[in-house]
Amino acid sequence: MKLGALLLRGVIGPLFVGHGTQKLFAWFGGHGIEGTGGFFETLGLRPGKRHAQAAGLAETTGGALLTLGALTPVASTLISSTMITAIRKAHAKNGVWSTNGGYEYNLVLIAAATALVDNGAGPLSVDAALFPRLRGSTLAALSLAAAAAGSYLATSAPMTQAEDSGQADATAEPATPATGRFTHAADRAEETAPPS
Repeated sequence: MKLGALLLRGVIGPLFVGHGTQKLFAWFGGHGIEGTGGFFETLGLRPGKRHAQAAGLAETTGGALLTLGALTPVASTLISSTMITAIRKAHAKNGVWSTNGGYEYNLVLIAAATALVDNGAGPLSVDAALFPRLRGSTLAALSLAAAAAGSYLATSAPMTQAEDSGQADATAEPATPATGRFTHAADRAEETAPPS
């Protein structure tokens, strides 16, 4: 799996960095903390901004570590925890297939990240140079279990209470099915304002 590990890391790692920075900085066409936070509020993840920051950090850090092949079990745990949360909060109700908004894509990413822990990051990696024993099925199982536990902990009742007594963030709304774009309060005001 020498070439396979490098290929998986080289594709999944950078894409997760991009996915995380979409949330954190609105890069690559993302919606940033405000827009993502507003969407997360609709999923019951309150306060939305805090959950958006946590997800963005986990995806960016996990993606960067995976790209480098550094601390691969940690990278896999961070990536898998966000994907497990996405399945639980957004996709499970739609079934397996992504054509219906299901979770097949998330599940493939979890499987790939876990396989990298089991088989190792490959010879061209930080782990191979510094931590050659940081792989195997026990670590893969522990990484997956930690990801599931982290997802449930991050979305538990004490962690999903809005700081403002349950009020959702009023600055952003989720993406609309028609446009796939987030609508911010300022944009709505401009759209509804009478012509001057």
